[in-house]
Amino acid sequence: MVVRLERKGRFCTIILSRPEVRNAVDRETAEQLAHAFRTFEQDDDLYVAVLWGEGGNFCAGADLKALSEGDEQRVNRLNIDMSQDGPMGPTRMRLGKPVIAAVAG
Repeated sequence: MVVRLERKGRFCTIILSRPEVRNAVDRETAEQLAHAFRTFEQDDDLYVAVLWGEGGNFCAGADLKALSEGDEQRVNRLNIDMSQDGPMGPTRMRLGKPVIAAVAG
């Protein structure tokens, strides 16, 4: 798993875990991020989420190496349908709970 959701009481931590690429987001990461945020949003026992990147970097953005290699399995293309997930996963989601970004790096 390149994204983990860890629970502690009423809050959870959503962790990007691709430190070897400074937590850059490819298709798999985007899908796992969207899933983690949906899980958080649907859990009435969770009140707040903290998003952070493992290994000293928050997130380098899109995985440009995967994009430049043209690997369709690893690239998350922009979907113009705004009701669908964004290219980074949860970027289009409207959550009803607070999310804190623990930015470092």
